[in-house]
Amino acid sequence: MKFIYPAIIRKTQDGLFKATFPDLACCTAEGDTVEDTVDRANEAAYDWIYLELSEDGGHLPPVTDISDLETEEGDIVRNICVNVRLTDGWDE
Repeated sequence: MKFIYPAIIRKTQDGLFKATFPDLACCTAEGDTVEDTVDRANEAAYDWIYLELSEDGGHLPPVTDISDLETEEGDIVRNICVNVRLTDGWDE
């Protein structure tokens, strides 16, 4: 199953990039470049979603529309797509 959540990527004072997911509580990722941060954000979102589906019986938060996100100047917004296999042995 495919899940898509927006991430806000912001450059930190340390020169790194940090991605946060407004819809996924405490789900963040950091990287040296935007591309690295997107890759790590994808991994973090996968882990977050997989855990939620495992523990809460499939209840995920609604997706915020990108136009409704509160961003600052210089922020980059990317939709992060995560594929989660819900049943072992079944290819989507």
